Amino acid sequence: MASTTDPFPRPPLDTAALDAALVRPGGMWHRVEVLPEAGSTNTELAGRARRGAPHGSVLVTEHQTSGRGRLGRGFSTPPRAALTFSLLVRPGVPTARLGWLSALMGVAAVDAVRRVPGVKAALKWPNDVIIPAELRADPGPADGKLAGILSEIDFSSGTADVVVGIGINVSQDRAELPVDTAVSLRGEGFADLNRDALLAAVLGGFEELYTVWTAAGGDAEASGLAAVYQDMCATIGRRVRVHLPGERFLEGTATGVDSEARLLVEGPEGKRALSVGDVVHVRPGS
Repeated sequence: MASTTDPFPRPPLDTAALDAALVRPGGMWHRVEVLPEAGSTNTELAGRARRGAPHGSVLVTEHQTSGRGRLGRGFSTPPRAALTFSLLVRPGVPTARLGWLSALMGVAAVDAVRRVPGVKAALKWPNDVIIPAELRADPGPADGKLAGILSEIDFSSGTADVVVGIGINVSQDRAELPVDTAVSLRGEGFADLNRDALLAAVLGGFEELYTVWTAAGGDAEASGLAAVYQDMCATIGRRVRVHLPGERFLEGTATGVDSEARLLVEGPEGKRALSVGDVVHVRPGS
């Protein structure tokens, strides 16, 4: 346990305070449950969804040991060093629009880290929260990945059960981060490492966005989500090199996202819409 003189203490999350702040009559969140340890909050919550867990369930872990990212990539986080959680929603919107839920989480997360610790964060399509290279504590050639998002959909109940998970790096030092491109709030020089406030801000923002988006039938344009996302997304407007399955590559300019949250890339053969499942990596182009 961190001592009282540790400049980067890692206190546990306050479940009672989180429930008091987020769970209310008529609100979206059913319960905020904090587990001391879990393999993957997405896996655990997806299993609970199949057993009837209610819409609005939130599952947080203090220590994720077998986290899952896109393409089956695994990761773990030191105890109380990150903010790692998943939420369960049943939105009842057209299936083609469900891809916006990762984007919605990204917008909520970027807004929260901009407001709570004051980080100049942005989004990278499809599922990363980044600190752009030029805004890093030590500016360099590469963006720093602050958080990753993974959404998973299960139709086995007859409706879409969607689990959206995110892991935000909070107090890890360099040696505790999984890859060289990862960054943490601590590593970027931010002293406000209040995970309770950050979690409340992300969930509060998600609820606001989700309420408007579902009321619009999942229409990101009508709800305003598309405009906010495109304003926050650093990928849009950049030259990109897209790694496709089968060791194929597409180079061009990312010009926006469409109604299904697919990335639009203007390349040598015209404009192409790319879904998350179409892509291995999207990296800056030459």
